[in-house]
Amino acid sequence: MLTRDDVRKIALSMPEASEEPHFHMASFRVAKKIFCTLHAPEPRIMLKLDPEDQHNLVEGGVIEPVPGSWGRKGSTFIWFEKLAPERLPELMRLAWAKVAPSRLVRDA
Repeated sequence: MLTRDDVRKIALSMPEASEEPHFHMASFRVAKKIFCTLHAPEPRIMLKLDPEDQHNLVEGGVIEPVPGSWGRKGSTFIWFEKLAPERLPELMRLAWAKVAPSRLVRDA
């Protein structure tokens, strides 16, 4: 089962990723753009995915669009305690690549 520490470690392993506060939660950014937020107290993260990726990855009770317009643009909730641990690095990479500068994506 994934923990908050696992989420943080994977997010910060992305090239040039940093952690900054975002309202009442931690956010992970590249080039000042958020690709992941870590919610509290619930075991949930938000990943900024491409809407097509989001559509293909939705999994009832584990991966679901954020309600409203943010969700239609690709913002996706993931209940990380229910997610198979080996899936998070790939999902995190998709979110990171969505907002990272093209030079970073190309070199990663």
